[in-house]
Amino acid sequence: MQRGEEAPVIFDDHCDAIVAQTDLLARHVKGAGLSAPVPTCPGWDLGRLLRHVGADHRWAEEIVRTGATGPTADDAVNDPDAYADLDDSALGAWLTEGAARLAATLRAAGSDLRVWTPADERVVEPSAGFWARRMTYETLLHRADAALVTGAEFAVEDMLAIGGVEEWLEFSTVDEAYAPVPGEPELLGPGRAIHFDAGGAGQWLVDLGGERPRWRRGTGRAPVSVRGPVTDLLLFLYERPAPGVVTRGDSALLELWLRRTRFWLEV
Repeated sequence: MQRGEEAPVIFDDHCDAIVAQTDLLARHVKGAGLSAPVPTCPGWDLGRLLRHVGADHRWAEEIVRTGATGPTADDAVNDPDAYADLDDSALGAWLTEGAARLAATLRAAGSDLRVWTPADERVVEPSAGFWARRMTYETLLHRADAALVTGAEFAVEDMLAIGGVEEWLEFSTVDEAYAPVPGEPELLGPGRAIHFDAGGAGQWLVDLGGERPRWRRGTGRAPVSVRGPVTDLLLFLYERPAPGVVTRGDSALLELWLRRTRFWLEV
């Protein structure tokens, strides 16, 4: 590990983070009116956000606990009426209980347990480890949404934010993020690249000059750069307010890459 480089987030860290981030989320909304709208999730209020996160945890827990080898119904995750019978005053405890159960199931299974995931197997290993990482950042980003509404402080350890950035960069290499789309400009082309700079927390280069996108840690020639604190970079990727981020260079290329890589936020 190079000097100044953060230790990688590992499976046990993700299991811990699911619980910790959920506890913080519950604290952020304690005493808040759960009918308050969430501007970063159009059409949602805080109650819907909490029910969504809790349903996600329960969905992932079922997949890992049962060792699912194929798609598992996620109706409750996307249904605005799911868990509507839960009283608002009970949501915090329900949320943290689900997170604790998910973390316990993940630990019992181990990171290498092979289970179904919605991700491209050529990019991400279909394992319990995928769900530990994915649920960490699902929870963390929705905590950011809640903090924006309630005015709570939102802070993330660099190590955790770095892992979130790198998860995004992995997802940016799946076919849906770069394959030709009718009416959409080509993303790939000679000399195309994007440099992300989080100062001492890390730097990354996304190379769009080959047959498929590739990313690596470090620097390199790029016609567009994105700079800012690593937590702000993570929020920027997820299309959340990120006041510390500054972009320079080919804005059209950056906007195209963001539009293509954000496809999975809409599904």
